[in-house]
Amino acid sequence: MYIRYPFPNCILIQIKNLYKHILLNISMEKIKITFLGTGSAVPTKLHNHQSTLISYKDENILVDCGEGTQRQFRYADISPTKLTKLFITHWHGDHILGIPGLLQTLAFNNYSKKLDIYGPRGTKRFMSIIMETFIFRGKIDYEIHEISEGAIFENREIAIEAHKMSHGAECFSYSFIEKEKIRLDRVKLKKLKLPNSPLLKDLQQGKDIVFNGKKIKASSIIYKQPQRKITIILDTGMTENAIRASKDADILICEASYTKEEQERAIDYNHLTAAEAATIAKKAKAKTLYLTHLSQRYEVIPHVIEKEAKKVFKNTKLAKDLLVIEI
Repeated sequence: MYIRYPFPNCILIQIKNLYKHILLNISMEKIKITFLGTGSAVPTKLHNHQSTLISYKDENILVDCGEGTQRQFRYADISPTKLTKLFITHWHGDHILGIPGLLQTLAFNNYSKKLDIYGPRGTKRFMSIIMETFIFRGKIDYEIHEISEGAIFENREIAIEAHKMSHGAECFSYSFIEKEKIRLDRVKLKKLKLPNSPLLKDLQQGKDIVFNGKKIKASSIIYKQPQRKITIILDTGMTENAIRASKDADILICEASYTKEEQERAIDYNHLTAAEAATIAKKAKAKTLYLTHLSQRYEVIPHVIEKEAKKVFKNTKLAKDLLVIEI
């Protein structure tokens, strides 16, 4: 007795390879990006002030906190008490006016973590002014880190880098990097019938093992999961540093405040056109570009921004409030 598959052999091979790919990647941790706000200096009905949440395992990292961010958490059905870090690109109002409300919300909800706050020089002074401006109720534990360019946070699994942008006020881009990892090929493990034991740890560390009297080489079981990188560039004029910051990014989230028809205005205000954002992505060899920080003038015609960028960099998408993507 045999079963006849209603597919040609070539299709069966494709299905088998797809299944193998799924098994190989099933243990990869998801990096989730939630666009809480994608507007610019003036919020609109569709676009709140800037705020982007990156979630990875136990880390929930907020980049900028524009006015209304605490409410955007509610719309996204995410508890703000999950926050672990806040990164501030610069201290213009549309990027930070949500901080007082967010901190008050955390206090009211018995936030039990320590919130690490990273930002440019002056962040300690500005935070002090914020906390003195209104009567804060409750208590929250936070620590402020004034940063310079380069690696600003690192642990065994991730690193976060900052690059100076060109915006008049001191301003940084941020890159979230999941480090390269050594993975075990689950298909081969299943075939060898290796149990869940310390032997797997030895293999992952590159050590050969002996199982059921047979030597198994680590090199035949392990593979490298390449690093994954997300770069966020908000409020900058065109600068080579933006290209360096975005190099080989899997996801580049970049401001595109204007079209090239308003190039002079973009220069005057130290912002990017859609074509310039796409040029950064192309030169940096990023995989996907998400455009954000659109001026209110494009509220009902955002396709103009997207179309301009796609002429330079095809894999361009428009970010919008509450959009969620995973890699």
